[in-house]
Amino acid sequence: MVEFSLPANSVLKTGKIYKAAAAVNIRVFEVYRWNPDSGENPRVDSYEIDMDHCGPMVLDAILKIKNEIDSSLSFRRSCREGVCGSCAMNINGKNTLACIKAISDYKGVIRIFPLPHLEVVKDLVADMSHFFAQYAAIRPWLTSDSQAAVDSEQLQTIAERDRLDGLYECILCACCSTACPSYWWNSDKYLGPAILLQAYRWLADSRDTDDRHRLEQLDDSFRLYRCHTIMNCTDTCPKGLNPAQAIAEIKKLLISR
Repeated sequence: MVEFSLPANSVLKTGKIYKAAAAVNIRVFEVYRWNPDSGENPRVDSYEIDMDHCGPMVLDAILKIKNEIDSSLSFRRSCREGVCGSCAMNINGKNTLACIKAISDYKGVIRIFPLPHLEVVKDLVADMSHFFAQYAAIRPWLTSDSQAAVDSEQLQTIAERDRLDGLYECILCACCSTACPSYWWNSDKYLGPAILLQAYRWLADSRDTDDRHRLEQLDDSFRLYRCHTIMNCTDTCPKGLNPAQAIAEIKKLLISR
């Protein structure tokens, strides 16, 4: 489990405490707060939520805070179904999607922080610009020099299609990359598990004919080989995928080419 931590010499002060009046079934949520426009240091605000009037998921509690208690709270969310990846955040020390994590999965106080080791835009909103720039760099689209690709469908056998299982399901939430110590320290050069899994998705596609160029682009001591098989990526992926295995498959392709 990856703990969200601050530098040893820093202090994250306790902020406001919001009490739930006349409620019996209460859960406490501690939420990271930082507004760059205020000039103040980050803090943690504490919110008491009446669970008799709240949905079952962590995202429901965050929405209740936003809608009924503190409208200044900022976060991302969209689909509420674990499909878009927008509500990726660090909950009780582990990266996950707030919309598919039940409040009942946690005991005691629930602590909610933005994804670790990314710059924070505001509150729970992390800056994903660099992450998506890395994604664009691997050219995440089908490339084929076949004339059939222009004139007709490109068919696959069942076995060829099966090779994409466990790859295409990635929703680019960045939970795995921001749980990876190698990515924390080398994100300027190391692509990270999410992007490398996406890179292998195109290498594994029988319809793509640009393997040589894709592998040449990845054959770098930092882009690929900063992976030390720590396995945090696989442990934290909310979709149950295995980025570490995809990285290993890329290394095997480089050896065998």
